[in-house]
Amino acid sequence: MSTPEFFSIPLSRTDPRVAGALANESRRQTEQIELIASENIVSRAVLDALGHQITNKTLEGYPGNRFHGGAQFVDAIEDTAVERAQQLFDCEYVNVQPHSGTQANQAVFFALLSPGDKVLSLDLAAGGHLSHGATPNLSGRWFDARHYGVSRDTGLIDYDAVEQQAVRLRPKLLIAGGSAYPREIDFARMRNIADRCGASLLVDMAHFAGLVAAGAHPSPLPHADLVTCTTTKTLRGPRGGLILSCNPDWKKVLHAAIFPGVQGSLHTQVIAAKAVCLGEALQPQFKHYGAQVKANATALAETLRLRGIQVVSGGTDTHLVLLDLRRQHITGQRAQTVLDAANITSNKNPVPFDSRKPSEWVGLRLGVGAVTTRGFDTSDLQLVGNLIADLIEAAADGGPDATIDRCTAQVAELCRAHPLYQAG
Repeated sequence: MSTPEFFSIPLSRTDPRVAGALANESRRQTEQIELIASENIVSRAVLDALGHQITNKTLEGYPGNRFHGGAQFVDAIEDTAVERAQQLFDCEYVNVQPHSGTQANQAVFFALLSPGDKVLSLDLAAGGHLSHGATPNLSGRWFDARHYGVSRDTGLIDYDAVEQQAVRLRPKLLIAGGSAYPREIDFARMRNIADRCGASLLVDMAHFAGLVAAGAHPSPLPHADLVTCTTTKTLRGPRGGLILSCNPDWKKVLHAAIFPGVQGSLHTQVIAAKAVCLGEALQPQFKHYGAQVKANATALAETLRLRGIQVVSGGTDTHLVLLDLRRQHITGQRAQTVLDAANITSNKNPVPFDSRKPSEWVGLRLGVGAVTTRGFDTSDLQLVGNLIADLIEAAADGGPDATIDRCTAQVAELCRAHPLYQAG
């Protein structure tokens, strides 16, 4: 039985342990430079939507055809999110209900494939994603997943090799996109390959969706049968996924694939936040954001390259920079740990032809979406690149303490110059 206090006592009084951890996380985000490529910083408006009491509402189904009453306002919000995504990506079909990019991909598998069907996707070490058929993932256990890679010389997709592999294997689904491939993908060529081997083409643009929305990256929509993405990362929205297509005929099968196929109730507060972030991405200033993301990533990659650190594929066309630390004789984990000590957050990652053991990976993945949202420009990213190079060199030499202290102080200055959420 509830009391009036149930609706009024704040978290700081009801659960100091969780409140303290949340306060510490706020402080961490304020005081650290976030370079994890799958992260960004949402607006105050998105936070307001995520914290709204609409979270109390349980619904299944789609607008106008729900399995619960009291849906009228959620219907209006979901319709708004769909309309904004259609406008933003110039497409006919949109599903805004996936709880994540992985579940968006699961729904596509559910709709198009039967267990045991062949899938061809980018290898995990070459920049692919777990949900594209990696062995530890459900997609790799239930389907006959094969993988294409990149050229050992260039780090780029060899489309001739992909075509030869696809014609030989004849997969039912060909997947382009991933989580650590820093270059633009030739979507038209992938469409031709899919047609030649009789496959459907799925493009997972989770990482570069915001760049597509900003007009800073080619869109896969004219070429792919289906496109999935997240609203996090470069779209600067809440954690969740989207399914898109230029073909409205996918509606019946994909709606059913999400519900009742792979999900139950929708996350009403997240759909509200998706509507907000899609509306933000339709504003003119978002185009400036997308352009700045690309400029910042290029500045970071070039700075690191000039410092003698190998940048996979020689650079980037997106928000993402992937480092190969074999020359420095350190692992990605070692670099991640040293950067973290100086309040720069990153993540270890495999690089093409890397070890299968995560503890031995020599890659470090960086992304500039969050710092660009925070207001960093190319000069800031050049400074950050030099700090990273200093820390990696010190880690390779085995004595990074003094370097960590100096870099931590410079990180603090950058963070103070670009504050996050302000009170009031």
